[in-house]
Amino acid sequence: MFNGIDIGGQQLMNRIVLPPLTRSRATDDGMPTPLMEEYYRQRAGAGLVISEGTVITPQASAYARVPGLYSAEQVAAWRPVVRAAHHEGAVVYAQLWHVGRQSHSSVQPDALPPLAPSPVRITGYQYRSATGRIPYETPRELTVAEIAGIVEAYGTAARNAISAGFDGIELHAANGYLIDQFLNDGSNHRTDNYGGSIANRTRFLHEVIQEIARHLPMERIGVRLSPSSDWMDAHDSDKLTLYSTVIRQLNGLNLAYLHLVEPEIAGSTTVDRPADSIPTEKLAALFDGVVIVTGGHDQASAERLLADGTADLVGFGRLFIANPDLPHRFRTQAPLEPLRLSGIYGGGPEGYTDYPSLATSNT
Repeated sequence: MFNGIDIGGQQLMNRIVLPPLTRSRATDDGMPTPLMEEYYRQRAGAGLVISEGTVITPQASAYARVPGLYSAEQVAAWRPVVRAAHHEGAVVYAQLWHVGRQSHSSVQPDALPPLAPSPVRITGYQYRSATGRIPYETPRELTVAEIAGIVEAYGTAARNAISAGFDGIELHAANGYLIDQFLNDGSNHRTDNYGGSIANRTRFLHEVIQEIARHLPMERIGVRLSPSSDWMDAHDSDKLTLYSTVIRQLNGLNLAYLHLVEPEIAGSTTVDRPADSIPTEKLAALFDGVVIVTGGHDQASAERLLADGTADLVGFGRLFIANPDLPHRFRTQAPLEPLRLSGIYGGGPEGYTDYPSLATSNT
């Protein structure tokens, strides 16, 4: 766990990852804040720090106070955040995010229903609006021209990320968000070149990757997938074939890494491993490059993943929220602070930057 590893031509100081964690501490217009700078600085003992999901356009968002990378002002506000993490020795990637049908007209800039591959509404879940839980809406089907516009927006956000000082990009293709909506036949009912066969359903993913690669080397791009998750109604008739194909397609691209979310993780919730889940080790073995695995792991289980070759790096979400100096605690076998559920999303420093490090707790 404490051995270095190279990704994208950069040496990581350990194999511990701060994975993307939505915390809703940006401003209402998506600007990173000094509080976020302190949060990332505290956790930059990870070899790789991946930013929280960062939206590529105002239309790509579903939640209050999430950061963006679509304006010059946001780029400028990200720079001290990235610089603080770099100062502690971390390599820092920006996760680019479009939620697709998981948004709602109440937060869309044009007040219209959100965009998606097909007009298929999310069932079994409710949208958390400012006034309470409400049903998800039937999304509007993207036109081919709108798809091209979103692809271009990913490229613009990637260029902005590099300008802000990020070392690379993680593409969020998991958790039932827009790219995942294209991949899964339960949410993609299109009959054009973006729907039907797996080759067509993966077209949007590959167009986005190629567009991002216009602005930085392919070896600085990672992709995150959640192959066994049906969170937010992300269903496919044959997930094993779908994700095996996706991973084999990614093999030839010389990506920085493949980031796999464990079956026990459903969005931000921990669940029992589904009986029909795909073993992570089975999918990881299909990828020729660096593999990150995230989802419910502690130090012992992470060491097993690294030892048996399933993963090259392991992400720790909840443990990192409550233990900003997690790598040091792992190395010294120090006790871990418990997670406080209050303050996970939104607010100020409480539950965000006020967790003690060993240095502060011993003074």
